[in-house]
Amino acid sequence: MLISPRPFCWASYGLGTLNENLPEFVVLGTPTGDCCGGAWTHGASYLGPEYAGVRLSTDPKKPLPYLAPADSMTADEQKENFSLLGRLNRISGIDYPGDKDLRARIKAYELAFQMQTSIPETLGFEKESAETQALYGMDQNHTREFGQMCLAARRMAERGVRFIQIFHGGGGGGAWDAHSAIKQNHTDLAAQVDKPIAGLLKDLKRRGMLDDTLVVFGTEFGRSPGAQDSGRDHHPEGFSAWLAGGGIKGGVQHGATDALGFHAIENPHYITDIHATVMHQLGLDSHQLEIPGRKRLALDHGVPIMDIIA
Repeated sequence: MLISPRPFCWASYGLGTLNENLPEFVVLGTPTGDCCGGAWTHGASYLGPEYAGVRLSTDPKKPLPYLAPADSMTADEQKENFSLLGRLNRISGIDYPGDKDLRARIKAYELAFQMQTSIPETLGFEKESAETQALYGMDQNHTREFGQMCLAARRMAERGVRFIQIFHGGGGGGAWDAHSAIKQNHTDLAAQVDKPIAGLLKDLKRRGMLDDTLVVFGTEFGRSPGAQDSGRDHHPEGFSAWLAGGGIKGGVQHGATDALGFHAIENPHYITDIHATVMHQLGLDSHQLEIPGRKRLALDHGVPIMDIIA
């Protein structure tokens, strides 16, 4: 349920890392497919392989398939193997100094090794109080999974992960893609995310993190105002997103649709305007951000939505 990761990857390139033991960009949850035959392409390979997102599970025992050493290998043996691999990679780097893929692969191996100790601590939910876990809905079956992702996002933000992208309702065409039974579908799914999201915002605020943490909640399109049997069809002509924290005005509504909810008629914006707003709050201008030797693919850079900025 979150907006395209592309501006976040560009910002990772522009701003760099805050934590050498954790990725700059983490994905929690499963990205959705597209019910009309397409598919989501995820990551930022056009920036180079080192900027691809790292997808994590919120299971602290196995957040990544390669995060824990093999059962047959001791910690000392793994260190020896990693040391040998590092020496071989450095030798190859001398022979092929211009190989960007090799440098990215070396960086990925080093980060994975560092994550083996940092990620289990980062996902140590047992260190949180029962009150905090309940705030995220982790004490209830229908909110536990998404609550874990929201709490993981807060803990990662505390530890210097710049961008955390959370997906809800992934798999297949996406659980929110309600072409039928929309009332039951959206009622059930909203109940899964409502409390964890509220808990995340409250927790960020009481910890003094909301002022410099921007929360963006969005989707790829809305639903049509007309019925499609018992559901609604795709509808890109008028839908909303919300932003909180990070220098955004609170309690402000910007824009409106017509009486039917069919067209945006007041302060309409394209999705890249939200991208531009996020980058503006990070102190970046997409027109000035370019990797040497590579051109930005997006032609529409967007314009920051100044009316919602505090």
